[in-house]
Amino acid sequence: MKIKIGEKLPSSELFYLDSNNVVQKVDILDVCKNDKTIIIGVPGAFTKVCSALHLPGYVKNYDLALKKNVSKIVCIAVNDPNVMKAWGESQNVEDKIFMAGDPFHKFANAIGAEVDKTEKGLGIRSNRYTILVEKGVIKKIEEEKETGHCELTSAESFLKSI
Repeated sequence: MKIKIGEKLPSSELFYLDSNNVVQKVDILDVCKNDKTIIIGVPGAFTKVCSALHLPGYVKNYDLALKKNVSKIVCIAVNDPNVMKAWGESQNVEDKIFMAGDPFHKFANAIGAEVDKTEKGLGIRSNRYTILVEKGVIKKIEEEKETGHCELTSAESFLKSI
């Protein structure tokens, strides 16, 4: 990742579906500006490790995150907002996790998390990472060396370390 601890989060537009299923745009800076936020970046919605470990771990450990004064958890994938909403519903995220699409991988590129998964039929995606942001400033970053792993970035590991 090219973004480092102590740096400000870069401005980048994300997409989500609101409660009326209307596509909305939001800048990640606006999402994180006044809060202690965890951002989990995943290669793709409905993919094996993302659906079995990464996202469900943060749903399951949501109360622990709140005890650590985290006020918001954001899940970002290189998918469109319709897919992100459907995936969130299938994972029972309710209002615990804000599901945002980065369909043009602009955020992944801005932080240096883009990976080429073309050989696996996925195209350009995001690496798996978890970032702690406080009022727009990066406080902690964990990134997996392989997208198929979810150890450093898992809720259990990351929340224990903050």
